Amino acid sequence: MSSNIYDMVLLRLGSEITIKGKNRARFEKVLADQVRRALRPFSDAVVKRTYGRLYVELNGHPYEDIANALRDVFGLVSFSPVKRADVDLESIQETALAVFQANKQRKDTFKVTVKRGWKQFPHDSLEMNHLVASHVLRATPELKVDIRNPQVDLRVDIQQGGAYIYCDVEKGAGGFPYGENGKGLLLLSGGIDSPVAGWLGMRKGLKLEAVHFHSYPFTSEQAKEKVITLAKRLLHYTDGKFKLHLVPFTDIQTSFAQSGQERLIITLMRRAMLRITEKIAVRESATAIVTGDSLGQVASQTLGSMNVIGKVASLPILRPLVMMDKVDIIQLSERIGTYETSILPYEDCCTLFVPKSPATNPNLEIVEATEAGIDNLEAMIEEAVKNTVTVVLRPEEAAKPARESEEDRWF
Repeated sequence: MSSNIYDMVLLRLGSEITIKGKNRARFEKVLADQVRRALRPFSDAVVKRTYGRLYVELNGHPYEDIANALRDVFGLVSFSPVKRADVDLESIQETALAVFQANKQRKDTFKVTVKRGWKQFPHDSLEMNHLVASHVLRATPELKVDIRNPQVDLRVDIQQGGAYIYCDVEKGAGGFPYGENGKGLLLLSGGIDSPVAGWLGMRKGLKLEAVHFHSYPFTSEQAKEKVITLAKRLLHYTDGKFKLHLVPFTDIQTSFAQSGQERLIITLMRRAMLRITEKIAVRESATAIVTGDSLGQVASQTLGSMNVIGKVASLPILRPLVMMDKVDIIQLSERIGTYETSILPYEDCCTLFVPKSPATNPNLEIVEATEAGIDNLEAMIEEAVKNTVTVVLRPEEAAKPARESEEDRWF
């Protein structure tokens, strides 16, 4: 039977949101708005709240199309296609059978779980478990009931306005609604790691802007376009706007190359990047810096290097990948759609002037002395901030958002 039998989608919030107490309503409002934004191409879809739950009314749209849009909405832990039935026994039994048959899982064993939210319904939950299961078994006698470990859990939620029936549960992106846990700046290179770190930060509710350092003419126009493409992919997960700050880094990088401290070049570069990013953060009202550092992956990501590099910043430095293996990072980059762009062979400024033997445990005093010996370093940092070009990325096409139902005005 076609999955087009469904007329609603039940949305489930993560436990991190549901335990927020008095703040829960605010998180739910933001999440509902972001669901509407994700469903802009489906102008007839309606986001509504009924009996303490968040639903999307499909209004004729195929469930699969709506599900594809919902999978990238942060804050949704899972969702289910739902068929609504009238609140009478025969309607519930027939609808439950139809939903069960539409389920694509292997169906050798099943159980029925009925929740009777409307207490005036004449049959209690235990009775309904039996009545619905018996009806399904009469239509498919080869089935067996297994209440401990069923292949399919057929769920019926009985409310005064209708019975909501489903058995499929799809995993969502999880986390917090985008932007509800503050704002940070992402150090976005052209590599694999930093876009993944940005996605993980967004998933935890960070509103992000990206900072990219380029060293024209040493880095090419293709390298810049590569980063813009990565930023556009991250835009997909935002509230509809994403800022990319392009910082000129040539003069500073050249000065480090001439400092006589070849082994410290990467350390010096990274410290300067943090100083510049922090100044941009103050200007943009951001309160954290996000990096793609993964412990031990390269010389600048040993514990000693991260310690010396991080001391230059006063803002918190968030490292979502710090304990992840490279293979896990690659798998996540493939999942979020950044991998194919990240592996394009265009250099970024971090690949220039790389020493043969970079320091893995730099001495802070030597690093600070080297910085003090570079003429006009502070002035060059201020100049880099001043000459930063900011690109504001938005979706190319803005469709109408999903409609808000009258019942949803509780937000």
